[in-house]
Amino acid sequence: MTHLVRPPSAPARTAAARRIAGLAKPIGALGRLEDVGVWLAGCQDRCPPEPPRNVRAVVFAGDHGVAEHAVSAYPTAVTAAMVRLFHAGGAGVSVLARQHGVRLRVLDVGVDDDLADLPAHLRAFKVRRSSGPIHLTDALTAGEVTAALAAGRTVAEQEAGTGADLLISGDMGIGNTTPAAALIAAVLGLPADELTGRGTGIDDDTLAHKTDLIDRALARAAGRFDDPADLLAALGSADIAASAAFMARAAQLGVPVLLDGVVSVAAALVADRLAPGAAQWFAAGHRSTEPAQSLALDKLGLVPLLDLGMRLGEGSGAVAAVPLVRSAALLLRDMALLSDVLG
Repeated sequence: MTHLVRPPSAPARTAAARRIAGLAKPIGALGRLEDVGVWLAGCQDRCPPEPPRNVRAVVFAGDHGVAEHAVSAYPTAVTAAMVRLFHAGGAGVSVLARQHGVRLRVLDVGVDDDLADLPAHLRAFKVRRSSGPIHLTDALTAGEVTAALAAGRTVAEQEAGTGADLLISGDMGIGNTTPAAALIAAVLGLPADELTGRGTGIDDDTLAHKTDLIDRALARAAGRFDDPADLLAALGSADIAASAAFMARAAQLGVPVLLDGVVSVAAALVADRLAPGAAQWFAAGHRSTEPAQSLALDKLGLVPLLDLGMRLGEGSGAVAAVPLVRSAALLLRDMALLSDVLG
């Protein structure tokens, strides 16, 4: 069931745009920071906006059946190992989160490991182990999609309940760029060869195989792309479904979301179908090297803040962009007006 989302405040956006036009600088001189300031003012319904102080990132982890079919440069065992590393604080996004004051949480939604050595709260939203290989069968049952969507909504409510003023959805799962690309291809109506990327750094032969696998998945699931839950069952995974619901619910609650790489953006496309209008509450943290991500961002009407050639996932690109979001708010709030300078 879809639920419309109220848009960010138009009066606050208008006031922010007017204030930016009056700052002591040439028109447009702050570039994308101006756009982010206006977006943040609308989301907060205040001008000037406050810099986000309670930023929270949730990494939804899961394995993918396609990873057993030679689409990644790494074995599936890496997913569980990385979840343990997140818990220990040693992952790339963990470092960035500490640096930028972002609270990081990792959840096992579909990892192909019981992770019994980790705390129970980390496994509280587990839907299943791994997913079906999407070129051969559905990723999830209808019941599993329902459970994953419920998990994502609950997590968003938990994070919003702490007073979060900016949320990030991260990902971890070997092979996850394959279902992400398939979902984006299905939503955009594009063939796999226009948007399949190298993921973990695969070679040309593996890229051709991955592209063919996605085309086979799209053909198998043809006619099932309009309903977001059925789309997730056919081509998604538990972790991507939870991420989509997390973003959709955040938008419904009026909490802005900073998007990460191709998996995050694939989930965002689905989120905007689960809750039409949700995309107005999203901003793009960075541009990844995956072609599907750029195409999906164009569909969402979003321009990334950073373009650093990153492809780590985990929410890392979005977390790296958090200082820029804060800077946009501070400039809008604290920079002098040209009229004051000129007297």
